[in-house]
Amino acid sequence: MIPALFHTSATALRILALSAMMIAPVGALAWSNAGGLGIEKKGAGLVLFVTLQRQSMS
Repeated sequence: MIPALFHTSATALRILALSAMMIAPVGALAWSNAGGLGIEKKGAGLVLFVTLQRQSMS
């Protein structure tokens, strides 16, 4: 009973570690890109934002 439980927990730990190694880069990329919300208001983004605001007011 104990060796089977040990084997099962060791396999589960390996699966968890492999999954973490595969998902960690994707999570880091998502975390780094999560800072900016909405349209960046620089350059062409600013022109688009102002144009849409003016059209909505008229």
